[in-house]
Parts: sequence; C-alpha cells; structure tokens
Amino acid sequence: MAVEEDKKSSRNRTITLTEEEKEKYSKLLHVMEGPAALEEIENKTTNQDLFEVLDWLPRNCVDLLFLDPPYNLDKEFNRTVFKQRSTEAYLKWLETWFPKLLPTLKPNASVYFCGEWRSSTAIHLLLEKYLKVRNRITWEREKGRGALTNWKNCSEDIWFCTVGDEYTFNADAVKLKRRVIAPYRTESGRPKDWLETSEGNFRLTHPSNLWTDLTVPFWSMPENTDHPTQKPEKLLAKLILASTNPGDLVLDPFLGSGTTSVVAKKLGRRYIGIELDAYYCCLAEKRLALAEEDSSIQGYQDGVFWERNTLSMQRASQRGRIRRLKGCQDGSGQSSSPAQTEKSGRTDSRHHQNGGTGTELYRYSHTSSCSKGCPASGRGVDFRTPRPDLPCRGFGHRGSPKGR
Repeated sequence: MAVEEDKKSSRNRTITLTEEEKEKYSKLLHVMEGPAALEEIENKTTNQDLFEVLDWLPRNCVDLLFLDPPYNLDKEFNRTVFKQRSTEAYLKWLETWFPKLLPTLKPNASVYFCGEWRSSTAIHLLLEKYLKVRNRITWEREKGRGALTNWKNCSEDIWFCTVGDEYTFNADAVKLKRRVIAPYRTESGRPKDWLETSEGNFRLTHPSNLWTDLTVPFWSMPENTDHPTQKPEKLLAKLILASTNPGDLVLDPFLGSGTTSVVAKKLGRRYIGIELDAYYCCLAEKRLALAEEDSSIQGYQDGVFWERNTLSMQRASQRGRIRRLKGCQDGSGQSSSPAQTEKSGRTDSRHHQNGGTGTELYRYSHTSSCSKGCPASGRGVDFRTPRPDLPCRGFGHRGSPKGR
C-alpha cells in the first residue's frame, strides 16, 4: 500500500493516493455489464477481472496489444498473489485468456508480450502458435538482487509479434541519441554520421533489440508508484511510437498502475485499460489526470530517446531549443510563441516552424487550426523535421516491414 504523504521524504516523488483521492478516482472507473461498444470503454480504466470481460470486448479495433501479465514467479500485487508453477502449467494458464484477446486485433495489429527468462519459454511457444513472431527485445533492468550461486537477474524480455505481414513500424520515431566517444570526421573535417552541437557530440542510432537506456521507476522519479512491477514510461513510449500512428488504439488488459494508458494519452493515442485491483486503477486515473498538466516522458525529448544519465544534457538541449524557437518566424512574419508551450514547461510549438538548421528535431502539438494539412491535426504528435522545407515529414507508415 502507498506510503502516507506525511511520512514521505521531501524528495520522494512517488505517486500516492489520499482517502479523498481514492473516493474521487473510484467514481471514474468503468465496469462492463455485458458486450461493450468501443466508445463505452475507449480512454477509460475498466476495474474488472479480465476473465469476466474477455468475451465482451469489441472486435477488430485494436492497433497495439501490450501484455504484461504476472510472470512465472511468486509475486504479490497488493492483495492478489500469483504462484510460480511449471512451464507447462504456466503455458496452460496463458492459453486460458490469450486466444480470446485475438479477435480484438485489427489485421495489421502488433503485439508486445513481456516476460523474463523463466516465463519466456512458455510465452514463445504460445505466440508461435497464434501470431508471427518478429523479434525478442531484451532490456536491462539495472535493479536486481545479487546471488551467491547464480548470475544476477537484471534483464527482461519483450516479444514482438504481428497478426500478419502488413503492419506499422516507425523506425525513425524511436532512434536513440548516443554520445559519440570517438568522433570520426570526413577529409574536409565535417562530422561523419554524427552531430556536433553546443550540448555535445551525438549520433542518432537505429533501434535495436537490446535496450540499455531504461531506468526502472524509483522514489525520486515523478512517474513512480508502489506497484511492484511497474514498467518505465520510456519503455512504453518506444513500443507505442514504433508500432502505432497518432489516433491508433492501444489495449492493455493487465494495466497495473496505468503506465500504458498514460503514455498512450501523452503521445496522442487512444487507450483501453483493464485492471483487477481497484487501488491500482485509481492510481492510473490520478496519473492520467497528471498527464493533462505534464505530458513529458523521462528520457524522451526533441523527438528522440536519450541514453541513461544524460539529464543535464537533455536540459541543455531544451534550453538551446527554446532559444532557437524564439528566433524562428512563422509564415506571416510574426514571432512564434514557443509555448503555446504548455503548463508543464514543454516547448511544443502550436504551428510549424520553418527555421532551424535542418538537423534539429522538434516535437509539435498540432491543433485543428493547423494550416499545413497535417494528417494528425488535432492530436499530440511526435515527428522529426530533418529539413526546414519539409516541416511535416511523416509519422511512419502503414505497410510492409520493408518500409514501402
């Protein structure tokens, strides 16, 4: 249960609930009473047992299914306890609910399924039976207990699957900004495949299936809750940006404290969240309310993901971006207002900026008044602007994995 506010350190930013907040947010929770239309459960937190609602979910509507069920470990989730079992028994448990989620998926949908080394055998066997397995992402969890007779367990897996051969994958949306240790230059002295900036030397690298840039939420992070297996918002941001487009629908039937819904909302996607525990559902609703004021995602800025331990560089980059935006002019010759920068202190421009060096990456929040014909008008969108003459260069594509 949450730490009481008056007992927390002043630097402890863990999200908790007062009794008044529990009462407030519990009124926002949804309960299905039968087959549900999409509009009844879209952008809501459903507080029910997944097994109760499996047959009531709308069909052919989900673009991305994110699954983070209990791993094959002894684990307590508030008042719910999951017991470790044999691989065969765990696979049988997965079979009791996973196939019933498949009718919710669109033909071009993607699925991400979380696990760790003990669970992954059963997960792989399950996914190969029903979907096209594309890859397995391994991410480093820097937390973990040491062991005297075994290797320290500090990694987890995310299996990437698709329903068919046509699916969304936006590689450009999930590049990682890495510091350049040994910067190579061309014969003319220019940077070779890296950027030289006032904040440092960086290279944008394509996303791989080995992630070492994530930080498990802890007490000083504003996204932290007391959920025992909370995933980082940055992790969900990578998956959502890669495998959906603005306005797409994300389903998480094991919502926990709400990370999937929160990140979907921050990135302009729709969401459906289902969670058994009422306390975690209320935490999710509080986090969704907080996202109205602050849509930032730690480790994601300027349309790219940053390595761990680069917060000072990110702040320097943000300050530089604010200065650049202040110097930009819009099409009418009037100075653009970098904030229509929102309350959170972000520097999203409400209109396209035509200035810049051609190498900066900007994050825009479009409104319905956008005059550039952007297909995502009216939603929060992340995209990159590699050249000033191409201010609306794409949000990825729907199509083959080859990117046609």
